[in-house]
Amino acid sequence: MAALPQLITVEEFRRLPESELAYELHFGEVVATTQPRPRQWLLQRRLVKLLEPRLKEFGEVGVEIPFRALQEFDLRVADVALISHARMAAMDIDDDFRGAPDLVIEVKSPSNTERQLRQLATFCLTRDATEFWIVDPDQKSVTVFHRDGVPAVFNSGDSISLSAFGAGELPVDEIFA
Repeated sequence: MAALPQLITVEEFRRLPESELAYELHFGEVVATTQPRPRQWLLQRRLVKLLEPRLKEFGEVGVEIPFRALQEFDLRVADVALISHARMAAMDIDDDFRGAPDLVIEVKSPSNTERQLRQLATFCLTRDATEFWIVDPDQKSVTVFHRDGVPAVFNSGDSISLSAFGAGELPVDEIFA
């Protein structure tokens, strides 16, 4: 019988030695992550530039946002996230954001599997997120997950509704222009 992994808390994770590699804490286990390549971080920047003016009344949009969806055993980083003004005001700025951001956007990369992304969508949507998007630069598509569990795929010519955040729409073609 295999030994169970040694689970660690966020506080223990923070005390690990600094490294050139990037890590996240998933359900108490340390997980190595990849650093974004230029294609990914340029797309992340583009998403922020497109969403900030549209969503400024609702909240703050940012890149590489750390969040703790499970209080003691999880610390992840969203590629792009939207956090409401109310939740920002309640946040302890000397700690990590608690719960999942209102909108979590992951830019698909070679290190992501469909299964991992769908699990992350479910995880975030059951911990405060209103929507979860998977942006696929190869397919030039955006898959939007809502709490009802039914994903919608948006392609060239389509627009993504931002009504859940009190805004209009975001044309998919603008994301991949």
